[in-house]
Amino acid sequence: MTFSLEQLAITETETLNEVIECLTENFSIKTQGACDQKTLFEILVRAASNGDTIENTAKTLKRIPSGNDIRYHLNKINDFEDLERQINQALKSRVPRVIKNGHLKLAIDLNLIPN
Repeated sequence: MTFSLEQLAITETETLNEVIECLTENFSIKTQGACDQKTLFEILVRAASNGDTIENTAKTLKRIPSGNDIRYHLNKINDFEDLERQINQALKSRVPRVIKNGHLKLAIDLNLIPN
């Protein structure tokens, strides 16, 4: 079976949605008010993937809690090292078998912008 480049490419939005779905399925962080768990994960993943702050990421999204609201919920977490280990394990579980078991040609287009 052959695939076109369009079938092999995954968009930024698809990647974000897959990561958020994985986190939502595997973790439960108690939230309240306007800050639901999915929103919390979306802000954290977007901020991390863009190398941005929580505050700035929250400002760029519509109908999103403030950076202070996000930090309030993060302050409830006691062991970030254990959480990081669990998150890495959950994300690894989503890697397709064909990638885990084979050698693939991979191309990455990086734009390095100096600070």
